[in-house]
Amino acid sequence: MTRTHEIRPDLDEGIDRKVLSQLRARFLKLNEGRMARAMEGLSPRQQGVLNLLPLFFHVNHPLLPGYVSGSTPAGLSNYEPDAQALAEAQRLTRSFSYKARHGNPPRPIHGLFLMGSLGTLAQADQSDMDVWVCHAPDLSDSELAELRKKCQLLEAWADSQGAEAHFFLIDPSRFVRGERDTQLSSDDCGTTQHYLLLDEFYRTAIWLAGRTPLWWLVPVYEETRYAQYTQTLLSKRFVPAEENLDLGHLARIPPGEFIGAGLWQLFKGIESPYKSVLKLLLTEVYASEHPKVECLSLRFKQAVFANRLDLDELDPYIVVYRRIEEYLKARAEPERLELVRRSLYLKVNRKLSSGSGARNPSWQRLLLERLANEWGWDQRQLAMLDSRSQWKVRQVSAERWALVNELNYSYRFLTQFARTEQTVSLINKRDLNVLGRRLYAAFERKAGKIEFINPGIAPDLAEDTLTLVQSPNRKEPGQSHWGLYNGSLSALEWENFAPIKRSRELLELLTWCHRNGVIDSTTRLALHPGTSDLSEFELFNLLGSLQQTIALPLTTVSEEQLLHASVPSEVLVLVNIGVDPLKHHRDLNILMTTERTDSLSYAGVRENLVLTLDQVTLNSWNEVMVSRYDGAHALLDCLRDYLNNLPRGTQPRLRVRCFCHNRAQFIAQRVEEIFDMAQNLLLSQLNHRYLIQVQQHYHVLELVPGQVNHVALASLPALLAYLGEEQLSYSPLHLDPMALEDQDLALVLPMGQPECIQVFYRIIDSEAELYVLDEFNALWQQRLPYHDEQSLLVPLQRFLQSILYRRDALLPMDASQPVAPLEALYCQILPSGSGRARRVEPRPAPLTPVDKPFYDVQAIIGKAAPGQVQVTLYCNQREFSELEHGDQLFSVVAREIVEQRHETQRYRCYITDLDLSGLLGDAQSPSNLYLRYKSDLERALNDALEQV
Repeated sequence: MTRTHEIRPDLDEGIDRKVLSQLRARFLKLNEGRMARAMEGLSPRQQGVLNLLPLFFHVNHPLLPGYVSGSTPAGLSNYEPDAQALAEAQRLTRSFSYKARHGNPPRPIHGLFLMGSLGTLAQADQSDMDVWVCHAPDLSDSELAELRKKCQLLEAWADSQGAEAHFFLIDPSRFVRGERDTQLSSDDCGTTQHYLLLDEFYRTAIWLAGRTPLWWLVPVYEETRYAQYTQTLLSKRFVPAEENLDLGHLARIPPGEFIGAGLWQLFKGIESPYKSVLKLLLTEVYASEHPKVECLSLRFKQAVFANRLDLDELDPYIVVYRRIEEYLKARAEPERLELVRRSLYLKVNRKLSSGSGARNPSWQRLLLERLANEWGWDQRQLAMLDSRSQWKVRQVSAERWALVNELNYSYRFLTQFARTEQTVSLINKRDLNVLGRRLYAAFERKAGKIEFINPGIAPDLAEDTLTLVQSPNRKEPGQSHWGLYNGSLSALEWENFAPIKRSRELLELLTWCHRNGVIDSTTRLALHPGTSDLSEFELFNLLGSLQQTIALPLTTVSEEQLLHASVPSEVLVLVNIGVDPLKHHRDLNILMTTERTDSLSYAGVRENLVLTLDQVTLNSWNEVMVSRYDGAHALLDCLRDYLNNLPRGTQPRLRVRCFCHNRAQFIAQRVEEIFDMAQNLLLSQLNHRYLIQVQQHYHVLELVPGQVNHVALASLPALLAYLGEEQLSYSPLHLDPMALEDQDLALVLPMGQPECIQVFYRIIDSEAELYVLDEFNALWQQRLPYHDEQSLLVPLQRFLQSILYRRDALLPMDASQPVAPLEALYCQILPSGSGRARRVEPRPAPLTPVDKPFYDVQAIIGKAAPGQVQVTLYCNQREFSELEHGDQLFSVVAREIVEQRHETQRYRCYITDLDLSGLLGDAQSPSNLYLRYKSDLERALNDALEQV
């Protein structure tokens, strides 16, 4: 390599025009070498595109590609087409002839520059051409529109020639001020990276034609005085203004740009990490040097000034690698450096392993071989990297660890840099938070989450043949697990091999295989089901359901989605995976012949056929979650968790599937009905309750949005006690169609209404059953001796009237929205007798005869010692208190009542009025609470009557 002394055109000591000319010649010589390398890697038609572009911007000719009109801006500064360009143009259009423009016509196209990987170590067949079209600042809007249209037509023409080209209009005067309207490359993140983009332009762009950058002529040590230096060059005519264009300097890079660049590369790195590692590390290098950043373009210019024009050493990718290598060696981080080397090698994509060479190796291959030797890589290492397209789970998993570590490290570095430099604007802070969520969603491990192991590492992880095995877990006696093995292994072979992956549950393993593409439609599976009931039919259908629910590839998560908490978007519930519910029942014959077909309380033996549930959820952040439910409350626990995760206002697509050997369709349908009913109730935004019966046990889902609760009740008395608990607001109760065999309750409970008290009664021979649903839908029940409807209902009517009277008396008279008085409604359950209840019919409220006297028993309950109450009874206005009679109160009152009666026949005594203000204050209390106190007081009083 020829070297000369370093040129130093110093502003203070004087500037030599000859020296400036030498400098420009050096840059052009280097540019010529890069252009030759770019052409070497292109097809003849693609070469023709690059050769002809300057001509097409220089002239407007209706026969040439890109023609819009005669008024489209045309004329390229300092350009005249050579013979080769004219010959190629005539091959396109034989009738084209070029006529030179005489005089001094305007030339509004100031320069054409090629950006991208063309001419670099990483140039590939699919490399695109990003062309900067620098134009005069005085173009009108209409002229710019025509020029933009011309660029679009040229892009289409280039595409027809097998070249992907993108054109970007640049007004240098606006660019210097940091003003631009569009992205300036196909890999451009926007206006937040002005100086970093300029840095990349100066060290990588290939000049095609037109004016050359004025920046070439400014020494590095004059970068901080760039404006003064260039003003001197132009004003004193050291260089002609019409030969140069000015895009600005790189004396200082604002710290916010490092954050912007890092955010962009991290965003891209989540799906294509190898492509982003080099740029992420370069951003880290720059940020670590801030504020005295020695950017690569300044090193590049310094080399040209020193006449170090080695094309290999100044290759844009080599320059980036050397700078990162220098940084990581100084930090003693060899593992990160190895990752950078692998990333560069895979980016270049020239296989160096044995048997993959070429007879006439390209300059790229030779340079890469030099690097690999320098790194000490052997044939094994090269063969491993060259077989990346065949990498499967084990290689990908190991590589993922290094890549994810690097991405997470870069995120932490950026976040810390932003804090230290205090450069986080509101926009950057939001971007950082969104990016943090992207990384979390893509790579964070958490319970139940299926790990995605292939973020752009290998093209295809699908295996041709796999073996799926259930086997005893030797570390947990009595437990089993599932293993996935390469190849088709027999029952005698698989124990001699290490599995690709193990999981406790089958669905977790299958979902992992599907999400990572390990199993696809062509994979052949050998099955050893162990003690499970899994069949090949069920296995095939499980995989099909996963493919429906999690359609690959997943769509990119939008920023809007990441600004909100993740919500489920697709949910798959699979019932009885690998379990035949009828196989274990006590009497299969009964199960198969009975008329009862409820899967939750099946046949005469009352068995629950829903034994296990596995749920797969794809959420709005593209996280895939798997959860397992088994045991007595599996269905209700799964349903509760599903409902608690429902987003407000929308609902996920729900699929319920069952593929077990017996009654699969009926089981899936039954479970889906329950999910649909509960989901619809919850979405109505009221505090509903949903009653379900599983075998002989009762379950209530309390459907409060975001706080769904599951209450398990072992028997009918427990259910009645639960239903009798007071509610704080109206809570509708809904019954699953199979929920209750008690037909009275099955008819009564769904009829609850707000703002009224509903009384239901059924006459059963010598007794009657009373049910009351209060204004909040709490149930009160009482069984009484029956004489006639008058004696059954009138005492209750009197009691309800008295408490409603007290309630109304406490309501404010001047309320802006007066509360409507509660009404008591009556219904009879029919038919009477001990047979099956069939219907409910409304009845008029019983009339309380005014002329017929009744024995008035009023109770007042107040506070006593902590946790205790004191009772005072008034019998026809005569007071009897615990203070006076102690624990003999009810006996004393019972004797008083008997003495006052004229009949000899014993009959029940009723509480006709009740006051709880001493216990509860003036707060409004639900009617159910009064009825419960009434029941307790009447029970004690009537027990005492029996003893008199």
